[in-house]
Amino acid sequence: MLWDRRPLGRGYINSMSQVAIGQVKQALGAPVSDFSLTSVDDARSSLKAYLEGKKGAVVLFWSGVCSHCGRYDQYLNSFASQHPEIGFVAIASRQDETPEEIRATIAERKLTFPILLDPGSRVAQQWYAQQTPRAFLIDAGRILLYRGAIDNFRYSDDGEYVAYLEPAISQFLAGAPVARGETPSFGCDIRSVYYSLPKML
Repeated sequence: MLWDRRPLGRGYINSMSQVAIGQVKQALGAPVSDFSLTSVDDARSSLKAYLEGKKGAVVLFWSGVCSHCGRYDQYLNSFASQHPEIGFVAIASRQDETPEEIRATIAERKLTFPILLDPGSRVAQQWYAQQTPRAFLIDAGRILLYRGAIDNFRYSDDGEYVAYLEPAISQFLAGAPVARGETPSFGCDIRSVYYSLPKML
Protein backbone atom coordinates (compact mmCIF):
# COMPACT_ATOMS: atom_id res chain seq x y z
CA MET A 1 0.00 0.00 0.00
CA LEU A 2 1.34 3.42 -0.89
CA TRP A 3 1.08 6.31 1.52
CA ASP A 4 0.60 10.01 1.05
CA ARG A 5 3.04 11.25 3.66
CA ARG A 6 1.42 14.66 4.13
CA PRO A 7 0.48 15.10 7.79
CA LEU A 8 -3.10 15.44 8.91
CA GLY A 9 -3.37 16.33 12.55
CA ARG A 10 -1.16 13.85 14.40
CA GLY A 11 -1.25 11.11 11.80
CA TYR A 12 -0.87 10.42 8.12
CA ILE A 13 -3.34 9.78 5.39
CA ASN A 14 -3.08 7.17 2.74
CA SER A 15 -4.26 6.92 -0.83
CA MET A 16 -7.30 5.69 -2.66
CA SER A 17 -6.64 2.23 -1.24
CA GLN A 18 -8.34 3.26 1.97
CA VAL A 19 -11.26 4.80 0.09
CA ALA A 20 -11.77 1.45 -1.59
CA ILE A 21 -12.06 -0.53 1.65
CA GLY A 22 -14.91 -2.97 1.25
CA GLN A 23 -14.62 -3.00 -2.54
CA VAL A 24 -13.97 -6.44 -3.96
CA LYS A 25 -11.26 -6.86 -6.60
CA GLN A 26 -12.10 -8.67 -9.80
CA ALA A 27 -11.37 -12.37 -9.53
CA LEU A 28 -8.67 -13.77 -11.78
CA GLY A 29 -10.40 -15.94 -14.36
CA ALA A 30 -13.55 -13.81 -14.26
CA PRO A 31 -14.61 -11.07 -16.73
CA VAL A 32 -13.74 -7.43 -16.11
CA SER A 33 -16.26 -4.67 -16.75
CA ASP A 34 -16.42 -2.91 -20.10
CA PHE A 35 -16.04 0.86 -20.34
CA SER A 36 -16.66 3.70 -22.76
CA LEU A 37 -14.34 6.71 -22.53
CA THR A 38 -13.16 9.57 -24.71
CA SER A 39 -9.66 10.11 -26.05
CA VAL A 40 -7.70 13.35 -25.90
CA ASP A 41 -9.12 14.01 -29.38
CA ASP A 42 -12.66 13.67 -28.02
CA ALA A 43 -13.32 10.38 -29.83
CA ARG A 44 -15.46 7.89 -27.93
CA SER A 45 -14.11 4.35 -27.56
CA SER A 46 -14.84 1.22 -25.57
CA LEU A 47 -12.81 -1.72 -24.35
CA LYS A 48 -14.60 -3.84 -26.94
CA ALA A 49 -12.98 -1.78 -29.71
CA TYR A 50 -9.47 -2.67 -28.51
CA LEU A 51 -10.36 -6.36 -28.39
CA GLU A 52 -11.81 -6.50 -31.89
CA GLY A 53 -9.81 -8.94 -34.02
CA LYS A 54 -7.37 -9.56 -31.15
CA LYS A 55 -6.63 -12.52 -28.92
CA GLY A 56 -6.65 -10.26 -25.90
CA ALA A 57 -5.69 -6.82 -24.66
CA VAL A 58 -3.64 -4.97 -22.09
CA VAL A 59 -5.31 -2.11 -20.24
CA LEU A 60 -2.82 0.13 -18.46
CA PHE A 61 -3.77 2.74 -15.87
CA TRP A 62 -1.35 5.54 -16.65
CA SER A 63 -0.46 9.14 -15.88
CA GLY A 64 1.55 11.69 -17.80
CA VAL A 65 2.88 13.30 -14.62
CA CYS A 66 3.91 10.04 -12.96
CA SER A 67 7.65 9.46 -13.31
CA HIS A 68 7.11 5.72 -12.91
CA CYS A 69 5.04 5.74 -16.11
CA GLY A 70 7.63 7.79 -17.98
CA ARG A 71 10.11 4.95 -17.62
CA TYR A 72 7.98 2.87 -19.99
CA ASP A 73 7.46 5.34 -22.87
CA GLN A 74 9.57 3.38 -25.35
CA TYR A 75 8.04 0.07 -24.32
CA LEU A 76 4.50 1.39 -24.67
CA ASN A 77 5.19 3.11 -28.00
CA SER A 78 6.46 -0.19 -29.44
CA PHE A 79 3.82 -2.41 -27.83
CA ALA A 80 1.50 -2.60 -30.87
CA SER A 81 4.32 -3.62 -33.21
CA GLN A 82 5.75 -6.12 -30.72
CA HIS A 83 2.34 -7.66 -29.98
CA PRO A 84 0.07 -7.28 -33.04
CA GLU A 85 -2.30 -9.92 -31.67
CA ILE A 86 -2.82 -8.03 -28.40
CA GLY A 87 -4.77 -4.79 -28.17
CA PHE A 88 -3.49 -2.00 -25.96
CA VAL A 89 -4.97 1.09 -24.36
CA ALA A 90 -3.81 3.39 -21.58
CA ILE A 91 -6.33 5.02 -19.26
CA ALA A 92 -5.44 8.39 -17.75
CA SER A 93 -7.18 8.32 -14.38
CA ARG A 94 -4.93 10.51 -12.24
CA GLN A 95 -6.86 12.99 -10.12
CA ASP A 96 -6.73 16.60 -11.39
CA GLU A 97 -4.62 15.74 -14.47
CA THR A 98 -6.27 17.71 -17.26
CA PRO A 99 -6.70 16.79 -20.94
CA GLU A 100 -4.53 19.79 -21.82
CA GLU A 101 -1.70 18.48 -19.66
CA ILE A 102 -2.01 15.05 -21.23
CA ARG A 103 -1.95 16.50 -24.76
CA ALA A 104 1.19 18.45 -23.87
CA THR A 105 2.80 15.27 -22.49
CA ILE A 106 1.94 13.34 -25.65
CA ALA A 107 3.55 16.02 -27.81
CA GLU A 108 6.61 16.51 -25.62
CA ARG A 109 7.38 12.80 -25.19
CA LYS A 110 6.20 11.78 -28.66
CA LEU A 111 3.78 9.18 -27.34
CA THR A 112 1.99 7.12 -29.97
CA PHE A 113 -0.07 4.64 -27.95
CA PRO A 114 -3.81 5.23 -27.43
CA ILE A 115 -4.83 7.10 -24.27
CA LEU A 116 -8.37 7.45 -22.95
CA LEU A 117 -9.51 9.91 -20.30
CA ASP A 118 -11.10 8.70 -17.07
CA PRO A 119 -12.52 11.82 -15.38
CA GLY A 120 -13.24 11.27 -11.72
CA SER A 121 -11.22 8.03 -11.81
CA ARG A 122 -14.48 6.13 -12.28
CA VAL A 123 -13.03 3.24 -14.31
CA ALA A 124 -9.96 3.09 -12.08
CA GLN A 125 -12.23 2.55 -9.09
CA GLN A 126 -14.31 -0.04 -10.93
CA TRP A 127 -11.14 -1.92 -11.83
CA TYR A 128 -9.65 -1.51 -8.36
CA ALA A 129 -6.63 0.37 -9.74
CA GLN A 130 -5.01 2.62 -7.14
CA GLN A 131 -1.61 3.44 -8.63
CA THR A 132 -0.06 4.14 -11.99
CA PRO A 133 1.24 2.23 -13.80
CA ARG A 134 -0.99 -0.80 -13.24
CA ALA A 135 -1.49 -3.32 -16.05
CA PHE A 136 -4.36 -5.72 -16.73
CA LEU A 137 -4.09 -8.54 -19.27
CA ILE A 138 -7.41 -9.93 -20.49
CA ASP A 139 -8.44 -12.39 -23.17
CA ALA A 140 -10.91 -11.75 -25.99
CA GLY A 141 -13.81 -12.54 -23.66
CA ARG A 142 -12.61 -9.95 -21.11
CA ILE A 143 -11.42 -12.69 -18.76
CA LEU A 144 -8.79 -11.35 -16.38
CA LEU A 145 -5.49 -13.23 -16.72
CA TYR A 146 -3.00 -10.91 -15.04
CA ARG A 147 -2.94 -7.66 -13.08
CA GLY A 148 -0.09 -5.76 -11.50
CA ALA A 149 3.21 -4.18 -12.41
CA ILE A 150 4.94 -4.28 -15.80
CA ASP A 151 8.16 -5.37 -14.10
CA ASN A 152 10.01 -4.89 -10.81
CA PHE A 153 10.96 -1.33 -11.82
CA ARG A 154 14.57 -2.07 -12.62
CA TYR A 155 16.34 -1.57 -15.92
CA SER A 156 16.54 -4.61 -18.17
CA ASP A 157 20.33 -4.78 -17.92
CA ASP A 158 20.13 -4.98 -14.13
CA GLY A 159 20.98 -8.44 -12.82
CA GLU A 160 17.93 -8.31 -10.55
CA TYR A 161 15.50 -7.28 -13.31
CA VAL A 162 12.28 -9.32 -13.40
CA ALA A 163 9.59 -8.87 -16.05
CA TYR A 164 6.00 -9.58 -15.05
CA LEU A 165 3.71 -8.51 -17.89
CA GLU A 166 5.74 -9.93 -20.79
CA PRO A 167 5.92 -13.50 -19.41
CA ALA A 168 2.16 -13.36 -18.77
CA ILE A 169 1.56 -12.34 -22.39
CA SER A 170 3.90 -15.04 -23.72
CA GLN A 171 2.23 -17.75 -21.63
CA PHE A 172 -1.22 -16.62 -22.68
CA LEU A 173 -0.34 -16.60 -26.39
CA ALA A 174 1.25 -20.04 -26.05
CA GLY A 175 -2.00 -21.37 -24.64
CA ALA A 176 -0.48 -22.02 -21.24
CA PRO A 177 -1.84 -20.86 -17.87
CA VAL A 178 -0.39 -17.58 -16.65
CA ALA A 179 1.98 -18.71 -13.92
CA ARG A 180 1.85 -15.50 -11.91
CA GLY A 181 -1.54 -13.86 -12.16
CA GLU A 182 -0.92 -10.94 -9.85
CA THR A 183 1.98 -8.81 -8.65
CA PRO A 184 2.03 -5.82 -6.31
CA SER A 185 1.61 -2.43 -7.93
CA PHE A 186 3.73 0.54 -6.98
CA GLY A 187 4.02 4.02 -8.40
CA CYS A 188 1.94 7.18 -8.18
CA ASP A 189 -1.40 7.35 -6.41
CA ILE A 190 -4.32 7.84 -8.77
CA ARG A 191 -6.41 9.56 -6.16
CA SER A 192 -5.38 10.88 -2.76
CA VAL A 193 -7.67 11.23 0.21
CA TYR A 194 -5.81 14.46 0.98
CA TYR A 195 -7.36 16.28 -1.95
CA SER A 196 -10.85 15.08 -1.06
CA LEU A 197 -10.81 16.38 2.49
CA PRO A 198 -12.22 19.78 3.49
CA LYS A 199 -9.60 22.48 3.97
CA MET A 200 -8.52 22.66 7.60
CA LEU A 201 -7.72 25.95 9.33
